[in-house]
Amino acid sequence: MAASLRLRGAASGLRYWSRRPAAASLAAVCSRSMASKTPVGFIGLGNMGNPMAKNLMKHGYPLIIYDVFPDACKEFKEAGEQVISSPADVAEKADRIITMLPTSINAMEVYSGANGILKKVKKGSLLIDSSTIDPAVSKELAKEVEKMGAVFMDAPVSGGVGAAQSGNLTFMVGGVEEEFAAAKELLGCMGSSVVYCGAVGTGQAAKICNNMLLAISMIGTAETMNLGIRLGLDPKLLTKIVNMSSGRCWSSDTYNPVPGVMDGVPSANNYQGGFGTTLMAKDLGLAQDSATSTKSPVFLGSLAHQIFRTMCAKGYAKKDFSSVFQFLREEESF
Repeated sequence: MAASLRLRGAASGLRYWSRRPAAASLAAVCSRSMASKTPVGFIGLGNMGNPMAKNLMKHGYPLIIYDVFPDACKEFKEAGEQVISSPADVAEKADRIITMLPTSINAMEVYSGANGILKKVKKGSLLIDSSTIDPAVSKELAKEVEKMGAVFMDAPVSGGVGAAQSGNLTFMVGGVEEEFAAAKELLGCMGSSVVYCGAVGTGQAAKICNNMLLAISMIGTAETMNLGIRLGLDPKLLTKIVNMSSGRCWSSDTYNPVPGVMDGVPSANNYQGGFGTTLMAKDLGLAQDSATSTKSPVFLGSLAHQIFRTMCAKGYAKKDFSSVFQFLREEESF
């Protein structure tokens, strides 16, 4: 099936390429080869989806895009990309589609809703969902897609907005192994690591486990930094010591939660952008559900879920999850 997808792409790619303007504000940064490539559908242009779609453009793929918020499509439209009015219409025009959505409910609506992908999906299409959702939902969507003669793969990502912008995401892929090469062709344009995990749902399983550990390590880093500062340590010095010692982790050396310690991270920008606290709470909820269904003890994971849910209720919902440091600083009762 992967071969058939590429053959169809070779026939249709030039048609879309020929309609694209020679230059535009976004297109100016995209170094395309003159070889035609299959147009790719992309649905969901949020904090992660936006830079992911741009990296596909940089690798020469014309896009057929949709987002529930029209403003999210504006710069892509100005660059000459096709903006479509529904997921169904994307499926009618593209036989390779990537979705990047916030929740399981959003994914079900985009795929199975009244104007969803499955209303007009073509046989042989490859549908890649990079959302982080319940593994059970991924499996159910895969069954529905299979009935339509298409292929579904779950491919959630790790690395955050910075990695999405630089094209260094890690993709955890679940689905039919024979289709992995076709998926990797696209995902490799957006990530430096594309890992096959097994059947549909295993990509989501890997992502949920990873994000539970990330949440726990971020809370631990924030608590450590807060304690050290209250003990009189300079936060930059403490960070240096931690990062050359056994406490080092991604939350301390790449995404430090303390304002002023590191440039280019949300803590340096009032915790704007990045990975929202609401989304982290959502992912931890998925981990909690999975732990319950598999009877797995996740004591720290459960506590992390409670902390991030509390943060959402106290005004941190739209801030990056590293704002747990600010939350701890302001919670005098802790």
